Amino acid sequence: MHSEQTDKIERLLEKGATIPNPQSVLVGDDVSLDRIAGDGVVIYGGCKIFGEKTLIMPGVKLGFEGPVTVEDCQIGANVELKGGFFGRSVFLEKANMGSGAQVRDGCILEEEANGAHMVGLKQTILFPFVTLGSLINFCDCFMAGGTSRKNHSEVGSSYIHFNYTPNQDKATPSLIGDVPRGVMLNQPPVFLGGQGGLVGPVRVEYGTVIAAGVVYRRDVFKGGTLLLGGAPIERDPDYYPGVYWYVKRPVVHNINYIANLIALKQWYVGVRSQFLKGDVMGQMLYEGVLDKLDMAIKERIDRLGALSKKMPESVEKYRVIMKDKASEDLLRQEQELFKTWPELEDMFNANQNNPGDPAMREMFLEELGGHIEERGSDYVAVIQGLDEACSAKGTKWLQGIVDDVNQQALKLIPSFTDV
Repeated sequence: MHSEQTDKIERLLEKGATIPNPQSVLVGDDVSLDRIAGDGVVIYGGCKIFGEKTLIMPGVKLGFEGPVTVEDCQIGANVELKGGFFGRSVFLEKANMGSGAQVRDGCILEEEANGAHMVGLKQTILFPFVTLGSLINFCDCFMAGGTSRKNHSEVGSSYIHFNYTPNQDKATPSLIGDVPRGVMLNQPPVFLGGQGGLVGPVRVEYGTVIAAGVVYRRDVFKGGTLLLGGAPIERDPDYYPGVYWYVKRPVVHNINYIANLIALKQWYVGVRSQFLKGDVMGQMLYEGVLDKLDMAIKERIDRLGALSKKMPESVEKYRVIMKDKASEDLLRQEQELFKTWPELEDMFNANQNNPGDPAMREMFLEELGGHIEERGSDYVAVIQGLDEACSAKGTKWLQGIVDDVNQQALKLIPSFTDV
């Protein structure tokens, strides 16, 4: 082993880390050992750690089931990454992933969120306790719901979130639950049955159960619903590359998704910061989450922008196909989206730090402060200990941010509210 590499491993061992097979572990030259704890950290054979932003907090275990590669991730206390690749994502306390995982840019797994083996994630946010089975591809999703490890939202094995369209765009994020209610950790769980899928973008209400084997393409706005499948398709329509036959729903869903991400960022700034910034490593973890939220917001703005740039081609081809039967509403929407996109993009960027109603925000944060004084710094325990009235205030504050961003966006594209 190279002498510098040997020195890094020895210094980790001196800090108290357990490395059963030191000669098989690689720590990159850009990794700062000040960002790797020693207490309770276990790094099994074959693991590779890269990236100047990488953070590994006490109690983390890497590679128990197979080699792990970590690149620029922030890994909270007592997280277990058992095998696979993990890049530019954040894992909060006790999150865990099984072997063969591939967790790429912009993911946030909150407390005790977890997946079994062979799970692929990118630009995915999982709230506490959300559980993914095996053999899953769940990119471009937000999922919340559930109140504990025994009462959690679940995605069954062999599930897919279909996030890439035949027209080669990814303006397809799906919102399973929402941020304003989901952060309160008091909502009914969502169950997505195995060997099924969601065709994004969709919205799914808390308490929804989609049966195993179902590929669902619609929104679910009524909670407590058991869905056994959609109506059969009566015919196979012709396919015309580059033509968008409807744009209102995906555009409105994308705007709402971005609005929820902006609200989540404010939750971290106002609330989560009080739990994460207790020490140097906690501050680094907090900064890592904010970085990933900025990545997530930028990703969604970029993807919606890419969709808007395809509208002129769609308009031209649609007119040729439909001739005098062309929908003027659809043409107006596509033209308006393309023309107005620079203003929409500026609006999103201007709202990235939208704090919501100041009075409502301060009222909730003041009450929260009292609960923190009484119950300590356990985030999950404090939030779940809030009374119904206090939770409602927090939800109202965040929903105000979501509504404000939605209203500002739709004001710029009025044709999307007319029909």
